[in-house]
Amino acid sequence: MAVAWLFPGQGSQAVGMGKELAAAYASAARVFAEANEALGVDLRRLCFEGPQAELDRTANTQPALLAASIAALRAAEEASGELAEPVVVLGHSLGEFSAIVAAGALPLRDALRLVRRRGELMQAADPAGGMAAVLGLDADAVARAIAGSPLVVANDNAPGQVVISGPRDALDRAGDALRAAGAKRVVGLRASAAFHSPAMRAVASELRRAIDAATWSALRYPIVTNVDGSVHEHARELPELLERQVWSPVQWVLAMRRAAGEGASAFVEFGPGTVLTGLAKRILPDIVTANVADAGTLRAAVPLVSTGGGSR
Repeated sequence: MAVAWLFPGQGSQAVGMGKELAAAYASAARVFAEANEALGVDLRRLCFEGPQAELDRTANTQPALLAASIAALRAAEEASGELAEPVVVLGHSLGEFSAIVAAGALPLRDALRLVRRRGELMQAADPAGGMAAVLGLDADAVARAIAGSPLVVANDNAPGQVVISGPRDALDRAGDALRAAGAKRVVGLRASAAFHSPAMRAVASELRRAIDAATWSALRYPIVTNVDGSVHEHARELPELLERQVWSPVQWVLAMRRAAGEGASAFVEFGPGTVLTGLAKRILPDIVTANVADAGTLRAAVPLVSTGGGSR
């Protein structure tokens, strides 16, 4: 069974993430030790003990999620002895950086510093912006309903689940038009700014400098990227795509369908929560899914992710 690896984005963070895996697997514990050293802050304590409000600060959330996701992957490697090579890797927004680390194109230390800087830039870029999930409409219908407003479609997450982004006052006003178009609910998200919208263009050049300062290596596994939903096999293509990603929509439905088109029939999410496996089932109802977030989910996932359970 061909497996794709998934890595979650902002919103999946939770106090306690990674703690159980770090206690049980030395390789996971080393990820948090390396994160503390790379950033000069006690990221391990923040992940394990919180407080949630501090973990939810974008500049903290992004390196914390990356560390927790890579710790889950390392624990799975240690538990299984050898992981089956994924047919592709992909991550949602911030999770794309975790996927790139997993694919060997960025060292963990560089990636942690890079996403810390990305989080700082995004947090400061647009204090008047926010995001909302629109449930019950597809992306085209949402785009039509918000046409003429300063809002944009930010994430096409799954059929019937779309995220919009823009000024908070415009988000507040958009609810009636979206419900008139058939939306079942419009729900504000825990986002400190209008991510994946034109408001983030202001950070693009500074972000690109941070991306270019990182040490890049060849990709071991192909990656399906957020911006275009296409497969990329060369790391040299990624800096431009990561720069564009910060202000462009996350084409998650397209990316997941492309992963399936590459042969993936099983999808394993590494990191806290089950957001991406939940979306996967809505996009591709016939696939097999698993997640690795703690010792119990890891034990359940090992038969799927080990060399005996999947292949590239």
